[in-house]
Amino acid sequence: MKPMSWLRRIAAVALLTSLVGCGAMMAQNPSGNYRPVNAVSDNPEARLLLKGADVTAYFTQGKYEQGSPQFRSSYEGVDFRFASAQTKALFDQEPAKYLPQYGGYCANGLVYGIPWGGDANTFKLIDGKLYVFGGQGSKDAFELDEKTNLALADKYWTEEVKGSNSHLQRLKRMVFRVPHYKSGDELAKLVAAAKAKP
Repeated sequence: MKPMSWLRRIAAVALLTSLVGCGAMMAQNPSGNYRPVNAVSDNPEARLLLKGADVTAYFTQGKYEQGSPQFRSSYEGVDFRFASAQTKALFDQEPAKYLPQYGGYCANGLVYGIPWGGDANTFKLIDGKLYVFGGQGSKDAFELDEKTNLALADKYWTEEVKGSNSHLQRLKRMVFRVPHYKSGDELAKLVAAAKAKP
């Protein structure tokens, strides 16, 4: 990599990180053991996971369902919303069972050590665990080699991301990319080629 392009990349990522602001940094980095997380601040919750998606619905109904501010719980410093008192009770009995992997960040981003994105309505249950993706394209890319990608995401989550500051980790891996890094365009081409095969 040319020295100037490396410096430009650092400057661009630093600018992006500063534009995100302190609110996102605080929301995504709670003090408990379940961190960092794909959370936002939404009054009265300071760290609302997946913008309030009912995490139990993925397991009980096999679908995304938005939670209500009326039914709330907190676990490890992270806030959750539920669609009903019944689903809140399910979560409260066994919260760890319903937690999305990788703090609710895009599983495909974690393949590259990057805790970023994660749309509550794009998900997959694998071996009884919830994985969230940054959109259908990210999910399709992950599924190209699910076994390898799952192993890579688990590795980066365990060795680098879990317990770290999401913004600093993101900055690190946007500048110092993993050897197998692929851009969104590269992944889209691979997905298109796979879908084009008979």
